[in-house]
Amino acid sequence: MAVTLEQARRVGCTCLKALLRFAFMVANNLVAIPSYVLYLIVLQPLRMLDSKSFWYIEGVLFKWLLAMVASWGWWAGYTVVEWGDDVKAVSEDEAMVLVNHQATGDVCTLMMCLQDKGTVVRQMMWLMDHIFKYTNFGIVSLIHGDFFIRQGKTHRDQQLVLLKDHLEKHYRSRNRKWIVLFPEGGFLRKRRETSQAFAKKNNLPFLKHVTLPRLGATQVILKTLVAPQENGTPAGGDAVIKESKSKGLQWVIDTTIAYPKGEPIDIQTWILGYRQPTVTHVHYRIFPVKDVPAEPEALTDWLYQRFIEKEDLLTHFYETGAFPPPKGQTKAISREMTLSNLWLVGIQSFAFLSGGMWYCIFQYLYHCLF
Repeated sequence: MAVTLEQARRVGCTCLKALLRFAFMVANNLVAIPSYVLYLIVLQPLRMLDSKSFWYIEGVLFKWLLAMVASWGWWAGYTVVEWGDDVKAVSEDEAMVLVNHQATGDVCTLMMCLQDKGTVVRQMMWLMDHIFKYTNFGIVSLIHGDFFIRQGKTHRDQQLVLLKDHLEKHYRSRNRKWIVLFPEGGFLRKRRETSQAFAKKNNLPFLKHVTLPRLGATQVILKTLVAPQENGTPAGGDAVIKESKSKGLQWVIDTTIAYPKGEPIDIQTWILGYRQPTVTHVHYRIFPVKDVPAEPEALTDWLYQRFIEKEDLLTHFYETGAFPPPKGQTKAISREMTLSNLWLVGIQSFAFLSGGMWYCIFQYLYHCLF
């Protein structure tokens, strides 16, 4: 089929826009990430004198970096509509966030939709695949205290021990509030066939839109971060809990991400913006942690039930274009998540000004020394 002049022009414009967006993203990373690292190096004396203030400043810088990533999608027209419970109500409490995993864009979507949830972004900890350690954002996540987990049976037991140790050392000492994990242990397209075979073998429901979750990390988080009075389980780092007067983990936020037609956005699309403007839908359900069972078998059943419910939610969404209303209600209410363009421009400007400042400082030092 012959390509018309209009089609060629449209393709050309898309390619040019993608190239310009990629160039901006590279420049953004080259100034923002080194600036984040250098600011924290300069602030090391503050860390020794007043660690609470140090981690507060680090959290603010971390939130701004995530806002920059969010801006790449926001300015490409990749927006978010939220459904279900209002998580702003628990933004100051400790919570574990369980998310279904379809593509690399899931993380970017969360970076965007959590920006307007109070202090959540600057006080959150992420659990992510160890491969992300080697990306451009890896150094930021390492400093912030995120945990990189290796997948696979050969690493599983060791990784859970390391996770427990990491939480006890870094979660409350850095005043973290929310911890985000993807219990499926990988992307939907990679795990679906294995999960369905396991479900068939164990007489479990056949799932198409999610996979059966893994228990390990969820169980370690609950055992380590839930205060004893919540469900009778020992909480890791009791001394730290008493010192910070923490109530422990109080909520589990079951988060379901849905893309129109089941076509997820990946990180390449988020950066290059070659896909047409898309609305991603995010559904929340909040559970008190006291209602979450502590025993492994009961916890497994509880976790499976959450993902079976996710399957029903996503099936309804793909059939109707909307999530179903909560039980006892006739209509589901959605909320359009918005970001301030002025705020995003201000953050980007700060990043580039910081980059320029550090360049001038190093130029001055170089001339003084040589």
